[in-house]
Amino acid sequence: MLQVKNLSFSVGPARKRSTILNNLSLNIKPGEFVVITGPNGSGKSTLAKLIMGLEKATDGQIIFNHQNITDKDITERARLGIAFAFQQPPHFKGVTVKDLLQISATGHETFLEDSKTDYKKLIETVGLDESYLEREVNNTLSGGELKRIEIASAIARNAQLTVFDEPEAGIDIWSFEKLVQIFKKFRDKAPERALIVISHQQRLIKQADRIIVLRDGQIALEGHPDEVLPQLQEENA
Repeated sequence: MLQVKNLSFSVGPARKRSTILNNLSLNIKPGEFVVITGPNGSGKSTLAKLIMGLEKATDGQIIFNHQNITDKDITERARLGIAFAFQQPPHFKGVTVKDLLQISATGHETFLEDSKTDYKKLIETVGLDESYLEREVNNTLSGGELKRIEIASAIARNAQLTVFDEPEAGIDIWSFEKLVQIFKKFRDKAPERALIVISHQQRLIKQADRIIVLRDGQIALEGHPDEVLPQLQEENA
């Protein structure tokens, strides 16, 4: 489904160039749930932004369903079937939560329902009650509430590939438990869809089909959680 080929990303002037990603390659198959983890500054969020088209690679290619999307912007990639849940969700003045979910769900069927989108069920899935549907997506909502609405929006989109950048950030323990359940349900009810989750949380990492550990802009470890987690624990001991 997704091929990242020899991807590099650098910032800054030529003489003081800082390399964030260095010649990185990976593949994501249909139906896979992949967690990308690693220390702060390893390039995780940058990789997510490059896949979505929020940043442009210095070198390399991104192929989605056999199509080169390296130079396509975020709107074009969304049309092709890639969705992105921001680490810090944006505000939309004058737009209600229901408006946002309707925009996201247009032309799609969420994995929660076989026929039509049930917005009440969708918002309750992320731990918010029905009253939130009429609230505006603005600064009257807390960071945790916005984060959950962003996740609900990504679920409503039901894209072929969904990228979640640290979905656990800013949410409480109860909401995190709900988040783990959401990803489990996503896997069960949409087996042809692929998920990429950027996360440090072991509860999420353990649910993955595959873990990719980044260090200094390169893949340091890769494999099933049963293989990779013991190595990480040994390194951190």
